[in-house]
Amino acid sequence: MRVFSIPMRTRFRGLTRREGVLVRGPAGWGEFSPFPEYGPAECARWLAAAREAALEGWPAPVRDTVPVNVTIPAVGPERAHAMTKESGCRTAKVKVAERGQSDADDLARVEAVRDAIGPHGRVRVDVNGAWDVDRAARMIRSLDRWELEYVEQPCATLEELALVRRRVDVPIAADESIRRAEDPLKVRAAGAADVAVLKVQPLGGVAAALRVAEACGLPVVVSSAVETSVGLAAGVALAAALPELPFACGLGTLSLLRGDVVDDPLVPVAGDVPVRRPSVAEEALSRWEAPGDQEWRGRAADAQRHLGGPEVIGAAP
Repeated sequence: MRVFSIPMRTRFRGLTRREGVLVRGPAGWGEFSPFPEYGPAECARWLAAAREAALEGWPAPVRDTVPVNVTIPAVGPERAHAMTKESGCRTAKVKVAERGQSDADDLARVEAVRDAIGPHGRVRVDVNGAWDVDRAARMIRSLDRWELEYVEQPCATLEELALVRRRVDVPIAADESIRRAEDPLKVRAAGAADVAVLKVQPLGGVAAALRVAEACGLPVVVSSAVETSVGLAAGVALAAALPELPFACGLGTLSLLRGDVVDDPLVPVAGDVPVRRPSVAEEALSRWEAPGDQEWRGRAADAQRHLGGPEVIGAAP
């Protein structure tokens, strides 16, 4: 077990560092990096994903590359424009509804991204459930002047998403409503979304995410939880195994970190990420290694009690 702590280039979800644990097993390296506010029940899925990666491995791919979007955090319009241009991606996901910022800030950021990516690029926005129904309907109509591909999680609940979906013409994507739900499949039954955003760690691994994708019957976008290349490789494996991949995936997120634990990071080239599994490099990992073994062992032990099955992270060295 190796604990890492990597600074973020820009504050993201209130975080200035991305922290977690890497574990190694016969199938390779796995990542366990639930966010600080997550309790044992949620962490159990993240631990299951690490166990799958380390002990079991992933299904065979059906494609060699995965198209990805650049993720634009809640930065000013000039920085958003530059990040979009520098990425080389043909699709951009723009974070909006940041606490302490205004609707005008969001409009300026999306306008800058549309200008940078050009008329043929695709722009989507991610709200992380921050709007109520009325504000969502109003803002989506305003933002759609820049031709949105879809809006991700405009409101917090399935009921709210369904109401918004009936009031706007822009497709609605569900993220938190799937990955933080006790039953991820309720999103389809509620008529709450046109697109399912799936993340490997919160859903318990690649195999579990594939089952959710098949059962929900919606087009899928595979996204990351802002992981190292070890965690991203699981997302790439999921995207590579899906029978159809109609959208660019949110797997181009290494640009949000100031470092990585491998020598050959999973970074996009001309908007695509290759389907491969990088090896952890000792020198790279040691640069970002951090104390906190006991804290992470405690979180893993609490998650393990919910999960059952073989341990990946023991209670003590």
